[in-house]
Amino acid sequence: MPAKKNAKCACSQLQQHRGKFEPVLPTILKKGPAAVKAKSGKATKSVADQATVKKIFPNTYGLPEITFVKGANNGACKKAVRVGVVLSGGQAPGGHNVIAGLLDGLKKANSKNKLFGFLGGPSGIVENKFVEITPALMKEYRNTGGFDLIQSGRTKIETDEQLKAAKDNLLANKMDALVVVGGDDSNTNACVIAEYLKQQGVEVSVIGVPKTIDGDLKNKQIETSFGFDTATKIYAELVGNILRDVNSARKYWHFVRLMGRSASHITLEVAFKTHPNAVLIGEEVLAKKMTLSQVVDGLAQLIAKRAKAGKNFGVVLVPEGLIEFIPEMKELISALNDSLADHEAELAKMNTVAEKKEFILSILPAKLAALMKSLPDGIAAQLMLDRDPHGNVQVSLIETEKLLVEMLRTQLAGMKKDGKYDGKFSAITHFFGYEGRCGVPSNFDANYTYALGYNAAILALNKCTGYLSSVRKLSKKAQDWECGGIPLTMMMNIERRKGKEKPVIKKALVELKGEPFKHLAKNRADWAVNDQYVFPGPIQFFGPAEVTDMTTFTLMLEQGKKIK
Repeated sequence: MPAKKNAKCACSQLQQHRGKFEPVLPTILKKGPAAVKAKSGKATKSVADQATVKKIFPNTYGLPEITFVKGANNGACKKAVRVGVVLSGGQAPGGHNVIAGLLDGLKKANSKNKLFGFLGGPSGIVENKFVEITPALMKEYRNTGGFDLIQSGRTKIETDEQLKAAKDNLLANKMDALVVVGGDDSNTNACVIAEYLKQQGVEVSVIGVPKTIDGDLKNKQIETSFGFDTATKIYAELVGNILRDVNSARKYWHFVRLMGRSASHITLEVAFKTHPNAVLIGEEVLAKKMTLSQVVDGLAQLIAKRAKAGKNFGVVLVPEGLIEFIPEMKELISALNDSLADHEAELAKMNTVAEKKEFILSILPAKLAALMKSLPDGIAAQLMLDRDPHGNVQVSLIETEKLLVEMLRTQLAGMKKDGKYDGKFSAITHFFGYEGRCGVPSNFDANYTYALGYNAAILALNKCTGYLSSVRKLSKKAQDWECGGIPLTMMMNIERRKGKEKPVIKKALVELKGEPFKHLAKNRADWAVNDQYVFPGPIQFFGPAEVTDMTTFTLMLEQGKKIK
C-alpha cells in the first residue's frame, strides 16, 4: 500500500551545502556492481552456543564470509529488481545516506531497479505501508541527520502471524530483497526473517546494516556501527562546553550521564575527546565487582582531594548503563526482569508504584529485597517502570547521575564531620542522549553510511541472504576501505530475554585489555587532578582533512594508531 511522502521541511544554509557533499566510495565499489565479484571464504560458526544457534537457524547457519573483489559481474545487473528498506530501532546519524547509497548502487546496476521504503519501522512491512524512494525524493535527504524520510520503529517481527504477513507482503509487492538497518536486536530480527523465508522456500534476500550510536554492534568484521562517530562528537562538544564553564566558574561539579545502554563505548570515546576529571566505565565496575557504595567512595575521595587543592569543581562522565554493571544492582535488575515478566498479569491490576513495589519485595530473595529497600524511592520506582520491547529495564529512564549526587552529599557530609573534607559540593546533573541521535552526520559517517548502503545493494544483487553489510579498515582513507558481507549467525549467542533463552547478536562491551581502555587507565590520574581539559567544539564539515575527516579515537587505538 503506497503512502504519501512527508511534508517538506525547511532547509538551512548548512543543509543546502551538505546536500552538495559527495561521499567518497571505496575504490572497489566505484565502478559499480557490474565490476564487483563476491568471493566466498570459509564456512563460519556463531561466537557461542553453536549447537543451539545452528538448530534455530538451520538454513542460514554456517554461511561463508564474503569479500568483494574486482571482476566482471554483469549477471547481477541484467534483471530489474525491487528492493525494500526499513529503518529499525533508535535513530543514528547517517541513516539517510545508507538509503542514498542503496538507491545509487541499485540504479548504477540497472536504471529500472526500484527501491521502496517501509514506513514506521518493521511494522510497515507487516502493515504493508511503503513509499517508493526515487532520486528526486532522495535528493532532499542526502547527508542529513534523522530517519524522517521513512521513520523508524521498534516492532519485532517474530510471531507466526507477523512473519506470515511480512512474507505475504514482500511477495505481493514482488520484492527481491529486504534491507534492515538496525542494531543488534534489529539485525537479530533480520536473521529470523531470513531464516523464515528460507524455510518457506521464498527467494527474497535479507541484508542487515549495522546501526547504533551505542557502539556495541562491532567485532573483527564490523569495526564500528554507524552514527557512533557523529554522536560522540556531538556529546563531546557539549561536555567540552561544560568543561570550559567549570574552568571559568570554578564552583560546580557536573555529573554527565551519556547514552549507551549496555556498554560504555560512548563514555570512553567522549572521555578521549575531552579529558574530564572522572570517567566511570561500567565494564570496569563489573570486573572489579564494585558495590554502589564503593563507586561513590571513589568519587568522594577525588572530590576531597581536589577540594584540598582549592578546586571545588570538576566533571564526571557516567555511562547510561552503569547501574546494570554494578554486580548487586545487576542481580537485582535480572531478578526484577524475571519477576515482572512472570507476574505481568497480577501487576497490571495494581494501580500504584508503591503497591507494585510491596508485591515485588515480597517475592524477591531477602538480600535483593533489602537492596531494593535501601535505594531512594525515585530510583526504586524507576526500576519498576515498564520494560522495553525486548524485556529489559529502560536504563535511560534511571537517573543514575542523581543517585550518585544524592549519595555523595550524604558521604561528603559525613567526611566533613570527621574532618576528612573541607570543601563545598555544589552539583549539577545532565543527561545527553537524544541530542546525539539525529545530528547532521560527520564526514566519516556520511562516507561510511553511503558505503554501507551501496555495499548492501551489491549483496542484494548477488542474492545473498542472512548477511550484514560490512565495510572494514576504517582508520584508513575512505577509498581504501574493504567491503563485503558477514553472516548474521556468525555474531549470535544465546541470552535470557523476558525470562526466556533467545538467540541474539552478541553485544560488544568495552574490553579492559584493549588499547582504548589501556589509554584511559594510563591518563585518568593526570586528568583527575591537573585539569587537562580539551574543548573539541562543534563538528566541522569544511576545512583541513585532519579536522573534517578524523574518526574516533577508539577506532584509531583499536587499529594500532597512537593518539596524544
